[in-house]
Amino acid sequence: MERLGAGLLRCDELGAALARAMSLPPEDPDRVTHSLITGALRAAPDVPDELPPALAEFMSEATTVPDWVAWDRIERGAAVFRSLGHNSGDVLALLSLVGGYRFGGPADLLVLTGGMGGTQTLRRLGETTKWSHAVTRPGGLRPGAEGWRLTLHVRAMHALVNARFAPRWDSARWGLPVNQADQAATLGLFDATVLVGCRGLGVRLTRRQRGDFMHLWRYVGHLMGVAPEWLTDDENVRHRWNHHILLSAAGQTQAGRDLARLTMDAQGRLAHGHTRPAVERLHQRYEYARRMSLLTVFMGPAGMRDLGLRPRLPWGLALSVTTNTFRYRLLGALPGGRERIERHGARAQDRDLAAMFPDGPAAVAHLPEAG
Repeated sequence: MERLGAGLLRCDELGAALARAMSLPPEDPDRVTHSLITGALRAAPDVPDELPPALAEFMSEATTVPDWVAWDRIERGAAVFRSLGHNSGDVLALLSLVGGYRFGGPADLLVLTGGMGGTQTLRRLGETTKWSHAVTRPGGLRPGAEGWRLTLHVRAMHALVNARFAPRWDSARWGLPVNQADQAATLGLFDATVLVGCRGLGVRLTRRQRGDFMHLWRYVGHLMGVAPEWLTDDENVRHRWNHHILLSAAGQTQAGRDLARLTMDAQGRLAHGHTRPAVERLHQRYEYARRMSLLTVFMGPAGMRDLGLRPRLPWGLALSVTTNTFRYRLLGALPGGRERIERHGARAQDRDLAAMFPDGPAAVAHLPEAG
């Protein structure tokens, strides 16, 4: 708890230095611009010779792979994520994202920055989903790859948010706008929370698969600027940290309730690609009802009331457990089953991503990468 308290007032120092360099006057030779960052990321793993000091240091750390990184484990961990299929989206959207709205601080910052709201909700969810897919595709985290570039881009944007909003943020109540404790909490939503959520939905994962999955996200956390003390390959350690993060979290705020409603309403506007409007509307209603049912399972009736949402019957859990038991425990045990599950899961995740944009896959292809 003492470490968490100290983490609330600590930020990503390398990112902070980059943000300060971006606020320098145009005539200052040490000034960093968005175009310089974009160019440097696209040039990776080769770093341009003449860069402003803050950007040069940022790129030097980003392109230096830690000794503890095992690329074979990262690739296997990425394959595990792909094999999760729709389940990863269910857990990330409901247990990780909406579940996080039960606590004040990060949700209030999202509202303050205008990151969620109105028609932006689905696009913001789509951008986050595209990032998670990019880092979990084959080779996605190699220096210079799309997942690597997007992760560094997000890190730079977090630093800019910190610099911009810190003067008017209630740091005495919630810590810095983007702080190390909250970053550790966010990383925990992508690694151990996804594992425990998917297992709860009936997905079978071996100990080795879970360890490789954790290793993948440990490297993502390193690239994102999470302090080494909050990085781990051990799922049980992360669960213990997540438990203490929940104990220290601030209480429910109206911002969290508003974001929960907006996020769940967005589930009913997903574009499933049916040519007949009546069929499309029926699919949207089904998807909304299914996810509301799963959210009730994850949050419990009291949690749903905290979020200002009406609890639903838990039929979504029975459906997921039945489907996943058949796929992962029966089909997965057949020769070549694991490879087929991975291919099927990757296609399902691509469809889920495309559904977040009214124009479908064409819109996804034009999402910004790192600039």
